[in-house]
Amino acid sequence: MDRRRFLLTSLAGALAPPLATAAQQAGRTYRLGANVPLGREHPAIVAFFDELRLLGFIENQNLTVIPGGFKIGNDQLAEHAPALVKAAPDVILSGPDNYTRVMQQTTRTIPLIAMTEDMVAAGFVTSLARPGGNTTGISLLSPELDGKRQDILIEAVPSLRKMAALTDSTVTPRRHLRALQDAARSRGVELAVFGVAKREEVLPAIEAAKAAGAEALNLLATPLFVVNSRIFIDRIAALRLPAMHQWPELAEDGGLMGYGPRFTQTLRQLARLVVGVLRGGKPADIPVEQPIHFELAINLKTAKALGLTIPPSLLARADQIIE
Repeated sequence: MDRRRFLLTSLAGALAPPLATAAQQAGRTYRLGANVPLGREHPAIVAFFDELRLLGFIENQNLTVIPGGFKIGNDQLAEHAPALVKAAPDVILSGPDNYTRVMQQTTRTIPLIAMTEDMVAAGFVTSLARPGGNTTGISLLSPELDGKRQDILIEAVPSLRKMAALTDSTVTPRRHLRALQDAARSRGVELAVFGVAKREEVLPAIEAAKAAGAEALNLLATPLFVVNSRIFIDRIAALRLPAMHQWPELAEDGGLMGYGPRFTQTLRQLARLVVGVLRGGKPADIPVEQPIHFELAINLKTAKALGLTIPPSLLARADQIIE
């Protein structure tokens, strides 16, 4: 994030009304619903519940988690959303975009805490400072970060002349893709875009990018590439494609590079917003938050397997080097 954006974000946070700070009611059991594609065992979801516990909301004590809200597939949304609303949770954790869109269409009263690539552009809130309605959460700055990731990938592979962007066609707008192509072209690199809408389309798209002559792959921001990410990382490695991922943790899992906020910390941030609602805050008045801390992780073991030498100038900027 550039310094001007950082200062504006910090100032907005300082001027925004604070979250409700009242303690939870003694003897009350709060009800949490979820509508997310990740399983309970995913490290980010584990971190989410750990943060709730640290803030005094403990499952099977004063917190009940409505069953069946994790590992929800796209084909389950139409059935799951009304069933979840009928269960009358106090707050619902939701995301990505299509999940939250279905939830907004199903309820305008139950608070939704959502994570999305761009909360305003998706139409979920009126503004970051004053969301309005029943939804608030985290907006990930993904359009800006996708471009930054592309720049880093080009720098990591100095000989690069043709690269591919793998995108979720249900999330990423065409204008964003055109901007990435223009930015790549200005650096002498041709960018081809491969869109997918379902998990089973991801591996064929990676294969198609390689067959089309891509020398590197930028996986644009979407939860679609996080669920079952190890399968994608292994295939990318087998095809010997240098790749950039959305989250630093994916470099720890074997990807070449990851840049952005840490996924686990982002879910902890979401947990704090959930607590704000459980303690009496209204989503309409709780500002949408944005990431502040960003990390660049580089896996040198993966680079060596690819026969790639990462420029020293890029290594010097890395927050984490995995050897």
